[in-house]
Amino acid sequence: MAAASSDAVVLTEPGPGVRLVTLNRPGVRNAMTAEMTAAWDTAIDAVAADRETRVLVVTGAGSSFCSGADLSWLDQGSADDVTIDRLRDRMLPFYRSWLRPRALPFPVIAAVNGPAVGAGVCLTLACDLRYASRTARFSTPFIFRGTHGGMASTWLLPEAIGVTRAREMLFTGREVEPGQALDWGLVTGVADDALAAALESAARIAEAAPIALRLTKTGLEQSAAGLEASLQWEALAQPVTMTTSDLHEGIAAFRENRPPRFRGR
Repeated sequence: MAAASSDAVVLTEPGPGVRLVTLNRPGVRNAMTAEMTAAWDTAIDAVAADRETRVLVVTGAGSSFCSGADLSWLDQGSADDVTIDRLRDRMLPFYRSWLRPRALPFPVIAAVNGPAVGAGVCLTLACDLRYASRTARFSTPFIFRGTHGGMASTWLLPEAIGVTRAREMLFTGREVEPGQALDWGLVTGVADDALAAALESAARIAEAAPIALRLTKTGLEQSAAGLEASLQWEALAQPVTMTTSDLHEGIAAFRENRPPRFRGR
């Protein structure tokens, strides 16, 4: 796809409750430059502040999803800028910016329209669901660039595909094609048009009760703490939803065999 705007990141509203963020620097394969990172933060701030947002879709313009972090600045600064402490102070905010989908209160879907490399893979893993085009490729060649993996790659990959497969991706740096990515659980689905598949899924999710939807995303994050933590969370979250008007609407819609009209209250 080609984004109409010249902005580094383009925010649009393709449907009710659905927001679309497009990384829009196809000439550099949507690399995470300083300009792109600042534009990304601005777009995510806007989406997070929009109470009508129920689902966010993230994709790339052109033939790539994201080629990862742009490290060209390492060769442009003075030696004083390339100390371990200063690099750490720079990298942590960068990681946290691009991993923000994980902390958003509503589901985020990655439409992986082409290759995702390094930190670009981590961005897809920060999303809740991932749809890949048939031209998508996933690779984490950090150590073949002379660097350790970043952006929580050593946690996100094992969480998604298991330790053994994460080791293979990180140790070999090889490309994982869509079919294998689907077998591994790296992606949710594969389609000729990843964006269309992601938007179809987003439209379906946007029809759900928004309070219950947000609490479910939080509950899935809580599940990492184990069974008892999940039980304690659900014993609070389910009663919260039982006090909403949306619950009564959902029951009425089921009885009347019609689509529910949830209002988020």
